[in-house]
This record gives sequence, structure tokens and C-alpha cells, in this order.
Amino acid sequence: MTRIVFMGTPQFAVPTLLALTDRYPVVGVVTQPDRPAGRGRAVAASPVKQAAIARGIPVFQPRTLRAEEAVDHLAAWQPDLIVVAAFGQILPRSILELPRHGCLNVHASLLPRHRGAAPIPAAILAGDATTGITIMRMDEGMDTGPILAQREVPIQPEDTTASLTQRLAHVGAELLLDVLPRWLRGEIEPRPQDHSQATYCRPLQKEDGLLDWSRSAVDLDRQVRACDPWPGAYTTWQGQMFKVWRAWPRSDWRGGGRPGQIVSLQPGIGVVTGEGVLELGTVQLAGRKPMAVELFARGQRGFVGGVLGGPPA
Repeated sequence: MTRIVFMGTPQFAVPTLLALTDRYPVVGVVTQPDRPAGRGRAVAASPVKQAAIARGIPVFQPRTLRAEEAVDHLAAWQPDLIVVAAFGQILPRSILELPRHGCLNVHASLLPRHRGAAPIPAAILAGDATTGITIMRMDEGMDTGPILAQREVPIQPEDTTASLTQRLAHVGAELLLDVLPRWLRGEIEPRPQDHSQATYCRPLQKEDGLLDWSRSAVDLDRQVRACDPWPGAYTTWQGQMFKVWRAWPRSDWRGGGRPGQIVSLQPGIGVVTGEGVLELGTVQLAGRKPMAVELFARGQRGFVGGVLGGPPA
């Protein structure tokens, strides 16, 4: 039987790990070290580590894969194949050359578009109509290896990073299981990527959530959806952090106002932008729970007619 080592960290990688363990002997799992998480910043295991422990699979958490002891640890597992899904580190040549069947990556975009660490929010921010999954044989570059298979997935108008991640995670697991038997039998010839068509994306930062009301309503809608669940799209109301969790552009607005001004849409409540109006759905003031904007407005005198804007004080 083919001995497989799995490398991954976030929830996106869990369906692939579980699918593999149902069909193949997964002899070890490599994931990122435990890190502080949540509001209390308590040290927590990654979703992949939790899934591996639940299935009794040995777990290895190196700080870097370039250390000799990390390579030795993986070599001791004698992998025939390494499968990677959102692991969080680039694999050095010393590890890429370990398994006889190479290292395969489950990447959440249609490569060469959106190479890098955050392809799902990047696709939403770009306004892409579709994205998908790529199964790729890894090389020493960042998502530059040849492609074994791809599967397209439409991006729905209401999709957030959270909803699209969940969908792509299951598509990735299904596509890998479809490809793997043929790959192991030597029946697939990977095709090189067209590097001239490559685009790159970086991980989201906290400041990427700050809403600039001079931008168009369409762009701001994409930003709100791309920043859910993290970092959350935000602005300020009366100097306090004000998050926008659900919103959509309104094409029928013919009123006036300056960017950031809150207006009544009859029905609905929106914010004037540099182009069009962004209707608000679910909002959250600092220290409170998310709620429908109509409910929030009832308890905030002067909300409609007021102005949102700027980073929090």
C-alpha cells in the first residue's frame, strides 16, 4: 500500500485529510505549531492536528521544514507520497525529493491565477465569476508546479470567504481522490502552467478590512464578503469600531449624499459610496453582538443621516 504523509493546517485541509484516511494509510501528519487563537488568545491546536489526533495519526509540528531534524523525521515515515493542503510553508527540495510519487498540492484556485497564501478572498476581491481547485505536483516555487487536474466552482453573489472555503474544501477532497489512483499508476502526465498568466495574492491583514467609502458599492460588497470571517470589514460610528458583516450594492439608488453618509432606502438602510449605495444587512458595534441594521438603528439616535468613516479611535 502507498504510504502517505499529509501536510496541512486550517479547516480547509481537514476534508482532504479525512478523505485520504478513508482510502489510504496516512502514516503521519505535519501541521503548524500550536498558536494563540480566539478572543482569549489561548494556545490552540490547528484543525488538522485535532482531526489527526482523533484518528490516531502521529503528528509532527516543526517550526521550519528546512531544519535537518525535520527532514529526518519525515524520512523516517518512509512516505511514497506527500499530500499538501494549505500547510503554510514552502517545501524545500530535500522534502520534495523524499517520496517516489512526489508531493501533490490541493490549491484553492484555478492556477496560475491567484498563486499564494490567500486565493479564496483574492478571487472574491477580484470579482471573479468562478474559481476552483487545482491538483498540482509541487516544485520549489510558490504554486508554480505542473497541473494534474482542475475543477471549476462558480462564485455565488452572496459567497463569503467562509462559505466558499467550505465548498472548495470538499471539492478539493473529491478531486484528489479522483486523481490519486491514476497518478499512482503513472497514467497522468502533468501539464506545465502558463507562467505568463500568473497572478499572486498575499494573506489578508487587519487593515484590509477598513472600508473606504470613496470606493464603489460593488468593490465594497466584495470587500465585506472577502473579509468574512477575518478580519471583518469595518469602519467607525461615532468613534467606535463598526463592523459590516452583510451588505450588497443597490443599483436603483438615485439620491444624493457624500461617501459614508447613511441614508434611508425605503425599505432598507444604506451608505453612500463613491459609486452607488451599499445597502447594509448585518452590522456590529464594538462590544455588541451582530444584528440587523434596522434593529441597530432603532437604538441609535441620528444613525440615518449620520456618517460612517475612518479607522477606529
